Amino acid sequence: MSVFGGILASLAFLGFLFITGIYDSTSGLLISGILLMTGGMFINRMYRTIIFDTVSVSSYLIGLVLFALGLFKMEMTENTVSLICILIAAGSLVVVRSYIIAFISVLIITGGSITLIVSNHNYDLIHLYISLLAIMITAVFLKEAKIISLHPALSKLYDPVRIGLIFSFLAGLVFLGNDFIEVSRDYIWVSSVVIILNIMFVLSRLFEVLSISQTTQKTGIYIVTMALLLPTLLSPAISGAILIILVSFLVNYKTSLAIGMMAFIYFVSRYYYDLHFTLLTKSILLFSSGILFLGLYLLTRKKLTSNEKI
Repeated sequence: MSVFGGILASLAFLGFLFITGIYDSTSGLLISGILLMTGGMFINRMYRTIIFDTVSVSSYLIGLVLFALGLFKMEMTENTVSLICILIAAGSLVVVRSYIIAFISVLIITGGSITLIVSNHNYDLIHLYISLLAIMITAVFLKEAKIISLHPALSKLYDPVRIGLIFSFLAGLVFLGNDFIEVSRDYIWVSSVVIILNIMFVLSRLFEVLSISQTTQKTGIYIVTMALLLPTLLSPAISGAILIILVSFLVNYKTSLAIGMMAFIYFVSRYYYDLHFTLLTKSILLFSSGILFLGLYLLTRKKLTSNEKI
C-alpha cells in the first residue's frame, strides 16, 4: 500500500509541479530532482512508519522523474539517461537498504535494461534479459539461507530484491508474450530452454522435500514434466510462470506463489486464445490441463507430512 500510495501521490505532485512551470527550467528540474531524491532516501533511513514510508517513496520517485526530465532537457540520449537512472537505482539499493526503496530500485534497474533494449532496437536481447532473471530467481530462492547469512545488509535487502526480481521477470514475459516489441520468432525458444532447465533443477530439489527417492518415480516425473513443457517451447511465459510457482512452493513463499498462479492462468489463457483451434478443441485442452494439474496437486498433497498439512 505504501508503494502504490507513493506512486499515486507522486503523480499528483508531478502534475502540480508542471502547472507551476518547473518543466521549462533545466536547472530547476535537475536541482529539484537531486534534492527530492536525497530527501526521500534520508527520510527512509531516519523514520520507520507507514506515513513516512509513503512520503519517502513519493519524494524519491518524484526526484528521479524530475532528474530524468532534466537530463532529457539537456538533450541527452535515451541510452545515457537509462544508464544514469540504473546507476542511481543501484546506488540507492546499496545506501538506503530499506524494503520499499530497494524494491523500487530493482524495478528501475530492470526497467532501464528493457529501455536500453528497446531504444537500441536489439529486441532479441529480451531473451538474454529473461534468461538471466530466470537463473537469478532460481539462485536467489534456492540459496536463501546462504545469502542472508553472508552479511546483515543482504538479509535486509533479500525480501525486496526477491519480489522485485519476480515482478521484473513477469514484465519481461509480458513484453515477450504480447508482442509489445518486435522479437524474432526464430529465437523465442532460447528463453524457454533456459527456463525449462531451471525447472528441472528445481524439481531435483523438490524430490528431497517430497521424499521422492526412487529412480523410477523421478524418471517418470521428469518425462511427464518435459511432455508438459515441450508444447510451450514457443511460449516461454507459461514455463516462466511454472518456474515461479515451483520455487515459491519450495521455499513456502505464499506471496510469490499467488502471483505465479495468477500469471500462469493469464499466460495459459493468452496461449490458448492465440491458437488457431476451434472453441471446442480449446475447451478440451484446458479441461485436460486442469485435470492433469489437479492430479499433480493430489500427488504432492499425499507426500506432505502431517505437520506440513497443519
